[in-house]
Amino acid sequence: MKRISIAIISGLLLSAPAFAQDAALQHARALLDKVPLIDGHNDLPWTIREDAAHPMDVEHYDLRQRTPHETDLARLKQGKLSAQFWSVYVPGELKSGWAVTQLEQIDLARRLIARYPESLVLATRSSDVAKARREGKIASFIGMEGGHVIENSLGALRAYYELGARYMTLTHNTTLDWADAAMGERKHGGLTPFGKEVVREMNRLGMLVDLSHVSTEVMQQALDTSEAPVIFSHSSARALDDHPRNVPDEVLKRLPANGGVVMVTFVPAFISPQVAAWHKGMNEAVTASGVKPGTPEFTAVKDAYAAKAGPLPKATLSMVADHIEHVARIAGKDHVGIAGDYYGSVNPDGLEDVSTYPALFAELIRRGWNDKDLAKLAGGNLVRAFAGAEQVAARLQKERKPSLARVESPTPQSP
Repeated sequence: MKRISIAIISGLLLSAPAFAQDAALQHARALLDKVPLIDGHNDLPWTIREDAAHPMDVEHYDLRQRTPHETDLARLKQGKLSAQFWSVYVPGELKSGWAVTQLEQIDLARRLIARYPESLVLATRSSDVAKARREGKIASFIGMEGGHVIENSLGALRAYYELGARYMTLTHNTTLDWADAAMGERKHGGLTPFGKEVVREMNRLGMLVDLSHVSTEVMQQALDTSEAPVIFSHSSARALDDHPRNVPDEVLKRLPANGGVVMVTFVPAFISPQVAAWHKGMNEAVTASGVKPGTPEFTAVKDAYAAKAGPLPKATLSMVADHIEHVARIAGKDHVGIAGDYYGSVNPDGLEDVSTYPALFAELIRRGWNDKDLAKLAGGNLVRAFAGAEQVAARLQKERKPSLARVESPTPQSP
């Protein structure tokens, strides 16, 4: 009997960590059944556009089946997602056709949403999140990634809003005539007067001002200018990973006064300093070589770098949780959200696809987060900020007419 008792006790002790992990995961799933989970950025529309076999064809990229990348209907359901901002990304590096490409991407996203009426529904208001949940569907918002697509026209900005766009990242990686990009040349010291007018017109429309991808100076000046809460649709904490795409503490400290939200992203280079350093070295090697992308020589340079530097380091779910906790500590738990930025690439261990959101919440539960704060992180903070932007717009539309401002000293619209 003593041996049996010892064996039973030993078995219980050995299984305790696994039991605790299962309990946290069950807790996370139960919580996400009760509160909305909103992701700030998913690049599926661009993935479909670039599909080698059937480019731009939402019929062939069938979300009712398991897809070759991270996103499909079954895994969205497993992940407990209530709302998604689908990015209608357009590369700033295109030599021409920004506006046409943007219209095609919005069309693709709308066709994608319409293709699955049992699961997805086009959303344009903060209240649509709760409405979609009542219908058992995912509220599907459209987010533009890069202000180059307005081609220096506030009329174009208004037209995109009418087509359903509800945030615009002021820049992508290319500096514009009116705003400096984090990864681009510093030409303006932040926003030009026209750039500030873009922010004001977005406020008037009720379009969320997205500060992912912009320089620190643009972040600061947009906060000075905006009357509505801003968002970072997919950024992490610069204090933990000194990448220019991330948000510095001096900006995080300003979010409580603005009401904005940093939606922490899962992109490995933005959460792991080791991954960021590896990619930086690769980029420097490619630049120094002078070879053109897509050539055998380009591949050879990359292979040589990988052989010398070693394999790409791993990023992890725990690192993402660290960034969430840092943003929450500096800006407050009212100012942090979630943004996977899934786009068909390498993802952190534990966050491989859209089914894994509960695992991230389970990690935070094990770190002591309570349900109230987890609900804010999941979607409550974003809904509050979005509703705040709508309230500001309702006031501003009574106070001023659509802006007729034009860009100062425009340059040809190419990088």
